Amino acid sequence: MRYCSKCGREVDRKVPAGDTLPRFVCESCGTIHYQNPKMVVGTLPVFEDRILLARRAIAPRHGLWTLPAGFMENNETTGEAALRETREEVCAEVELGMLFSLVNIAHISQVHLFYLARMSSPHFAPGAESLEARLFAEDEIPWDEIAFRSSTLTLRHFLDDRRRQAFSVHLEDLAGNSRH
Repeated sequence: MRYCSKCGREVDRKVPAGDTLPRFVCESCGTIHYQNPKMVVGTLPVFEDRILLARRAIAPRHGLWTLPAGFMENNETTGEAALRETREEVCAEVELGMLFSLVNIAHISQVHLFYLARMSSPHFAPGAESLEARLFAEDEIPWDEIAFRSSTLTLRHFLDDRRRQAFSVHLEDLAGNSRH
């Protein structure tokens, strides 16, 4: 960051009084610009025994498969973001279930949240950011073509929990040098 978004003057990077971390500070108007992690929120949509995935039409990981998810917007809850992203990426209406996985990816300042979601019908289509949308049985999941580790981890936890017939929230911390 070089300029203040409030007054347009140049900012300095320093530890403000009463803080412990360096921030971008505008000496002109006094604004402290906090930069916080991005929230990526989505669903694991299920119809009967199949899982709905989207093939990405955008970078990063163009052409690979993922759970429908995206960046949370201001003024929405995590549940609202998950439903919106599911509608945008796979044009599916789902009933939101429990929060299922939370994946911390500190090296890129992101947190990924996935909710379980039930599809009441098999109606879906690729959205503007998807090349294709498809329901997969467990033995059909294209594991080598999954775009992000957070999706892979969430899918594996879901399949394990489904086999045990006991679902719980899963927390993961992903280290650097990996496909997030």
